[in-house]
Amino acid sequence: MKDLQGKVSFVTGGTRGIGRAIVLALAEAGSDVAFTYVHHPELAEEICRAAREKGVRCKSYRDDAASAEETERVVKEVIAEFGPIQILVNNAGITRDKSFLKMTREMWDEVINVNLDGLFNSTHTVLPGMVESGWGRIVNLASIVGQTGNFGQANYAASKAGAIAFTETLARELARKNITVNAVAPGFIETDMTKDLPDTAVTQVKSMTPMGRLGKPEEIAEAVVFLASPRASYITGQVLAVNGGLYM
Repeated sequence: MKDLQGKVSFVTGGTRGIGRAIVLALAEAGSDVAFTYVHHPELAEEICRAAREKGVRCKSYRDDAASAEETERVVKEVIAEFGPIQILVNNAGITRDKSFLKMTREMWDEVINVNLDGLFNSTHTVLPGMVESGWGRIVNLASIVGQTGNFGQANYAASKAGAIAFTETLARELARKNITVNAVAPGFIETDMTKDLPDTAVTQVKSMTPMGRLGKPEEIAEAVVFLASPRASYITGQVLAVNGGLYM
């Protein structure tokens, strides 16, 4: 279904795992897609080619999500090339795991700067155009960890809990402007992040998950596309949990 035909989407952090799946799913739904990356421009171009094969425009832009100046520059370039951004997916995020007693201030700041300040930078830059046009969809990638906490992830959990509160607040502020704001909270998904987990930890997560498996990036992407589509026009301020039943 080409629910997003003619729309312009902007995805932060679009080259790996969930981000890559989101870019391709938006393209499959008919949206032109601009997305950001930090490393591996060749991988970004490969994703662009895959998206263009679906009959849409796609381009990647290098951007440090933590930099307000870089993000503002990139958004201006996207608007100049694609036109007004109607769908914003805030996906860029990092982890720097360590138990809190051993966590350095640098590890804390790095995660907060990318995961939470980055959320501000992209949304604050894109939002005026949505308000002016009278239509918009914002989807923020949260995490099950932002709902439950997780050992060794005080920085990441705080950033994702912040993303949820940000989502709910912005939804209240923008509801009368025909702009919806929602979050998707993935559980444990088969990505580069989870590949680094010990086998024993993965086995434990699977045993705790009612569905008995890790999720796939495409399953998160489908939730994002749904929230960005006309089918979700009366949904705002919600956290859609895609976690196999691990947290209810």
